[in-house]
Amino acid sequence: MCLAVPGKVLEIKERDGTRMATVDFGGVAKDVCCEYLPDLKPGEYAIVHVGFALQRLDEESARQTLALFEELGLLEEEFGDPWELAAREAAQ
Repeated sequence: MCLAVPGKVLEIKERDGTRMATVDFGGVAKDVCCEYLPDLKPGEYAIVHVGFALQRLDEESARQTLALFEELGLLEEEFGDPWELAAREAAQ
């Protein structure tokens, strides 16, 4: 499954001519392209889908969504170790 997940922008830098951000998704940091949101700043939240920041989001909405995803186990499914997840599924 591939979700659009809210995350907090930690830093923004340019890499090979592309504006990239390090985004925290509830404890998991990933590099994300932020070309679609050229005025995105560190400390703000964005919805990210397949490595692209698509929309700015307020902090409260981001926290509520992350909490719900975590409760449903979707964050682990999206960001967890694929080998560990495969082993657990095989054991069931």
